[in-house]
Amino acid sequence: MEKWLYVMTIKKGKTYNKVTKAVITRHVENLKKLDADGKIQLCGPFKGYPGVAGMVIFKTQSYEEAEALCKSEPLVVEGFATYTLAALQVADKENNYLL
Repeated sequence: MEKWLYVMTIKKGKTYNKVTKAVITRHVENLKKLDADGKIQLCGPFKGYPGVAGMVIFKTQSYEEAEALCKSEPLVVEGFATYTLAALQVADKENNYLL
């Protein structure tokens, strides 16, 4: 059986330097809700990658569901960031690393 995860890369927008603690709080509350709903595999900020704020790896049923979550991310909704979304086919011992 194929397993997929969906990787959101959060890219800093032109106004990212104006992000406030209130914006970050809304972002974190969104992550907490998604995690409680079982939609997040992993997330976190990047350091040392100019223009990139962080990433979220979603455990969703489809690319479309993951994209809807990206579009509802407060940093994106409020115009501080953009995103890219990629589908990642999981390679692990259960599927013999896709061999």
